[in-house]
Amino acid sequence: MTEQTSKHPRPLKDLIPDEALEHLKAAHAEMHKSMETLLPPGFIEHRRAARKEVLKAARSVLDAALKKLESATDS
Repeated sequence: MTEQTSKHPRPLKDLIPDEALEHLKAAHAEMHKSMETLLPPGFIEHRRAARKEVLKAARSVLDAALKKLESATDS
């Protein structure tokens, strides 16, 4: 079995050369750096906190749906 070293699978690995992927990764990193210089200080932390709250809200919705399903099967 082959181990994956990347977070994302590469379905088009035979079509996209490794060199092109490296350039894309570098461009992605540079874009992040440039955005950080354009945004006011604290924006990244605020965005991260907001994302966390959205995920907590989604978890609450899922928990409520699970409770509803469980109570329906208990009846």
